[in-house]
Amino acid sequence: MYNILISAASGVALFLLLLFAVKLPWWASFLLGLVVFTVAFILISRVIMKKVMVSIETAGRDLQAQPPRFEKAVRELKEALQYGKWQIYVEGQVNSQIGMIYYMKRDFSNAFPYLEKSFFKNWAAMGMLAICYMKRQKKDKMISTFEKAVQWNGKESLLWGLYAYCLNECGDVSKAKDVLAKGLKKLPGNGPLKDNLDCLEQGKKMKMRNYGDMWFQFHLESLGALQKHQMAAMGGRMQRRTVARR
Repeated sequence: MYNILISAASGVALFLLLLFAVKLPWWASFLLGLVVFTVAFILISRVIMKKVMVSIETAGRDLQAQPPRFEKAVRELKEALQYGKWQIYVEGQVNSQIGMIYYMKRDFSNAFPYLEKSFFKNWAAMGMLAICYMKRQKKDKMISTFEKAVQWNGKESLLWGLYAYCLNECGDVSKAKDVLAKGLKKLPGNGPLKDNLDCLEQGKKMKMRNYGDMWFQFHLESLGALQKHQMAAMGGRMQRRTVARR
């Protein structure tokens, strides 16, 4: 990464200058060189991340437009990939955003290669990647992806529920129960996790719609169910507006 190289070069240059030209003790030269490395790294990181955030925020406005400007948002994010050479994890974060946009458009073939390069702390992108593996009959890959996701995002109730749901869909009910139990250890008393564990123990279907819009973005419901949900949401908004006018 350019940032690390530039910062390290700055620190080493100062270390050598102080050690051989100024004749400071090696430990003092090292400490001052380390300070320069740290300051340079932080300053460059801030500049790079500011540029990346501008691209992400612009893409966000494109997605919120009516109708959403999906392709423009993707182009904006792809331009931000150039900063991946400068800062660690930037490429993964941007790829996560691009993959999620394609996935939510149901363009799964284009989403997959970007989701494969997702940032491990973006639990939604990791969840979408795991679902792609499930649909490609790669259960082991699905499990390893979910395991990595919950390792870094253990406080996300929907992630645990999604993991269990996919295992249940693969016919592994016992493993699904274990996952929900682990989720409850991380999130004691969590309602949706507890309800879904009760459902599986009673041989019933999991109740994932309790998670609302966040659940529907994973496209594990039929198109008909999604359309009904959207119509119900629109009806609720219209009813609230009518009440507000009165």
